[in-house]
Amino acid sequence: MSQSVVKNSAAGAPPPSDRPAGGGLKGHPWLTLLTVAVGVMMVALDGTIVAIANPVIQEKLGAAPSEIQWVTSGYLLALAVFLITAGKIGDRFGHKSTFLVGAVGFAATSAAIGFAGNIQTVIAFRVLQGLFGALLQPAALGLLRGAFPAERLNMAIGIWGGVIGASTAAGPIVGGLLVEHVNWESVFFINIPVGLIAVALGLWILKDVRAENAARSFDVPGIALLSVGMFALVFGIIKAPEWGWGDARTLLLLGGAVLLMVLFALWQNRAAEPLIPLSLFRSVPLSAGVLLMVLMAFAFFGAIFFVTFYLQNVHGMKPVDAGVHLLPMTGMMIVGSPLAGIAIGKLGPRIPIMAGMLITTAAMFGMSTLDTGSGTGVMSLWFVLMGLGISPVIVGATEVIVGNAPMELSGVAGGLQQAAMQVGGSLGTAVLGALMAAKVGDVLPGNWAKAGLPPVPADQADGLKQAAQLGIAPPAPPGTPQQAVDAMAGAVHQSFVSGMSLAFAVAAVVAFVAALLALLTRRGETDAGPAVHI
Repeated sequence: MSQSVVKNSAAGAPPPSDRPAGGGLKGHPWLTLLTVAVGVMMVALDGTIVAIANPVIQEKLGAAPSEIQWVTSGYLLALAVFLITAGKIGDRFGHKSTFLVGAVGFAATSAAIGFAGNIQTVIAFRVLQGLFGALLQPAALGLLRGAFPAERLNMAIGIWGGVIGASTAAGPIVGGLLVEHVNWESVFFINIPVGLIAVALGLWILKDVRAENAARSFDVPGIALLSVGMFALVFGIIKAPEWGWGDARTLLLLGGAVLLMVLFALWQNRAAEPLIPLSLFRSVPLSAGVLLMVLMAFAFFGAIFFVTFYLQNVHGMKPVDAGVHLLPMTGMMIVGSPLAGIAIGKLGPRIPIMAGMLITTAAMFGMSTLDTGSGTGVMSLWFVLMGLGISPVIVGATEVIVGNAPMELSGVAGGLQQAAMQVGGSLGTAVLGALMAAKVGDVLPGNWAKAGLPPVPADQADGLKQAAQLGIAPPAPPGTPQQAVDAMAGAVHQSFVSGMSLAFAVAAVVAFVAALLALLTRRGETDAGPAVHI
């Protein structure tokens, strides 16, 4: 690939190193890493806090199970649709300004969610929050790619992943304390100070890095085709469990998505400055890295969606207790990400990624054996393996995708990496959620009858089934004997765990396929070339 030259008024500055030109702090690679990590920390913090807060939001706002899923799905949908375009915006206008706009917007929409008084407003601002999150993430990777030389990029991504792991680990604890002792709104307000710190550091530390041969115009037809196609794909995946995979609406959306993606590919071959040059996918490692991210996110995010409901509704934990129980998984991501960066630097990405996915496979199979009486020690073992296994995959696949792309497409590559993760997460949540719902529906009547409970009236059957999908035992009528109350809860919890076990078993198979795909990855070969700071 051709080398990329970076523009600036101060020609002749050195390539990225441990000390910026002029001796000042502005543009320092390690401080750049700190700054972008603080910014993206909001996204990681938000994800785990919202997962802990979802059951409380559902209760306080009277949201239906389908509505509470949209608090997550709406955010993922906006991210998936806009990420690649956001990466292009960073490549065109500079990753620094794109990062700052994303940080300001993410903090502002977090505040708006906190002031929302109904579930519909929460969902609307979560969608907007997803759009600003889409600006943040590819810009962060683009800034890292421009600040660090190729031989140190994997280490930078590893440390960046460790910082994000730390915020992910803090999320359940902080979120649980806030939900218990303040209110659910405060879990969004906490993004405001983090966002202000990210903006202040960004203005002080960041120097933009821009490739001289970056596209000067936007591929508007390509953006439209890709955005509508991604929307149809992700929206169809999200609605499929509700409508049915064979429903005409589902088939229309998914079929339309395929058609739009084909038209997008055809247009990219004709466009003067395409949104995603298809030559990018001639790199087998890059293509494998993108698919690997899809499969990893399918298995991890799709299965982990049920864990907070398992801890809070089946085991009856308070939100902060649930956060503490998740700490072994998120804590291992703090340790595992920097170690993964070191291992990838020495061994290349192939062995660490494959080992990570095999460990993840074992963890998924282990979690499929959890039942209503599983103790903390057993759960912690599988959570530790999950965090340890996922770390080298996220770090390694990110380095494979971003490192194998030319500098002028670093934002688009970052968008691809994040879009693959979001599409995989949405697909996993929908597919595994559908499998779980079907399993719960199959076993619930039998568990209910086995517990010696009277048949459920027809007008209450759907409500019971929906509640059981979240592990929620229905409220018993006044005067119901405690033995009957316990029997109802036991039937619901056993049904939920049966569905969760199936979801984790399928996720384990997907994780094993991803481990085999890791054989096609290799270290990025692209050099950023001579670069100066803007």
